[in-house]
Amino acid sequence: MTLSIQLDKLLMRVEKPGRYIGGELNTVKKDLSNIRTRFGFAFPDTYEIGMSYLGLQIIYHILNKVDSVYCERIFAPAEDMESLLRAEGLPLFTLETKSPIRDLDILGFTLQYELSYSNIVNMLNLGGIPYKSKDRDASYPFIAAGGPCAFNSEPLAEILDFIMVGDGEEVLPQICEAHKSWKESGSDKETFLRTLAEIDGVYVPKFYTPVYNDDGKIIEIKKNYDKAPDRVEKRILDDLDLAEFPEKTIVPLIEAVHDRAVIEIFRGCTRGCRFCQAGIIYRPVRERTKETIKNMALNQLAETGHEELSLLSLSTSDHSQIEPLVEELMAICKENNVSLSLPSLRLDSFSFKVLQDIQGYKKSGLTFAPEAGSQRLRDVINKTITDDDIYNGMEQAIRLGWTSIKLYFMIGLPTETYEDLDGIVEIAKNITAINYNVTGKRGRFNLSVSVSNFVPKAHTPFQWVPQDTADTFHKKHQYLRDKLKSIKGVSFNYHGTDPSHLEAVFARGDRRLCDTLIKAVELGCKFDGWREHLKYDIWMKAFLETGIDPDFYAHRERSYDEILPWDIIDTGVTKEFLIAENNKSLREEQSSDCRLSCIGCGINSRVECTMEGIK
Repeated sequence: MTLSIQLDKLLMRVEKPGRYIGGELNTVKKDLSNIRTRFGFAFPDTYEIGMSYLGLQIIYHILNKVDSVYCERIFAPAEDMESLLRAEGLPLFTLETKSPIRDLDILGFTLQYELSYSNIVNMLNLGGIPYKSKDRDASYPFIAAGGPCAFNSEPLAEILDFIMVGDGEEVLPQICEAHKSWKESGSDKETFLRTLAEIDGVYVPKFYTPVYNDDGKIIEIKKNYDKAPDRVEKRILDDLDLAEFPEKTIVPLIEAVHDRAVIEIFRGCTRGCRFCQAGIIYRPVRERTKETIKNMALNQLAETGHEELSLLSLSTSDHSQIEPLVEELMAICKENNVSLSLPSLRLDSFSFKVLQDIQGYKKSGLTFAPEAGSQRLRDVINKTITDDDIYNGMEQAIRLGWTSIKLYFMIGLPTETYEDLDGIVEIAKNITAINYNVTGKRGRFNLSVSVSNFVPKAHTPFQWVPQDTADTFHKKHQYLRDKLKSIKGVSFNYHGTDPSHLEAVFARGDRRLCDTLIKAVELGCKFDGWREHLKYDIWMKAFLETGIDPDFYAHRERSYDEILPWDIIDTGVTKEFLIAENNKSLREEQSSDCRLSCIGCGINSRVECTMEGIK
């Protein structure tokens, strides 16, 4: 009996069988007899989350254009399906051909967030694949990874055979071509990995060995293969306008988290928020032109039948042609009876005009992220908005009819005091007062204040600072809850301290965490990013049993001269720049937007940063 038939018998016994069927509109079918490289794009979460990720669609499209490559999809099964697979002795499988993942040549995981790492280990276990690279011979697929967390993949370094750092559009086909040649040569696994180490943007962990001091810090990182680079430079796609972009995207069989057509209008950000890893690792800004975006939107809507179009970027309002672009897209959407979604807009007059036109009489909620409650702390983190920006924007929103507003803040930021927390309360109080002054009413207005816990990230100006302890976070949460509950119409939400602690551990972790990760999965940890699945006490047991102190990674301040686990990766932004930015934060000084003037981050030594056409 084939695996496909066996799987079909399980579908009536699971909650959402559409997660496991495959065969959606615009999926690719190929004759396996003509394929030299079977590549599995593995998303370490459920189908509806993974199918919302644009990167999956891009890589699927690019690789399947190569005749000798077949890219198939793999997702983490939900608990009901996993239980059935284990009970029936069936392996994790691809959606396209229902093949065991062990049959693939390369299994590539996307590292979107640190709390997905346990799912990676669990998926390997479901596929009957040994966890560590040293335990896998050439009969197993090569285990690879890419994505934002690839910029510090050290906690997975003993698991992964290679990591792709930076933009993947050009490097992945190059890797597959190298794999085809290697496969035809009949050489051993080591030969292929040596070939990969010489490809720009590819990091092969086994060719580097960190050496630790008695205090746990890294003394040096030894290189084990002469032709491996001293530092791995991220791949940078020079011209986004010429890059491949899918128009025949896969249309999910069940509702995805973001079930819509998506166009990436530019990559990178110039704002320079000091807590933001994405703002560093995606530099420099590269835009698609207005005409290219319009054509992509028209074609994708025609090929998918989606009823919503969304523009994707880190800061949509910063596109140099945003006003004419949005106006023309609104006309296209209206003509095609499609709604337009514009995340990451600034609270200025143009944005409100656009939102007014899009949402009309029936307005959905408005979301805005001041990040910090005081101007002092916004200067520390380089968040370039003022109190006047906040209040003027909120007044304009209320006058235009918005009755539901959500504000996002971050607590535990470097140098934060309780006066900064009082600033969050003051902002909430003043916005409710603005609403009353404008409308004369209190009852129908809802202001949601949501706070997340600061997590120091690798390759940012704050990579050296400690995270607040759990006790400190709890006290700050309670302080804000007590202060905000007296303000009518204000609700308060906060992210859990336990997942923030684990995120900080793995965000700045090293290779010694690998055994802890495997142990935690063996003890039952998975889906750690889901509140209902996180087993924090089991994680603490795993740390204890593997002799690892998690606070060494989360709550310890680093010195500027310490060798960091991720120093092997070169983002193009210099450490000198990050140090200068951290020092400026201590002086409460802001840096300018680098669209306005170069601030010397170092990326222009790799590619030309042009201000032409940028307002």
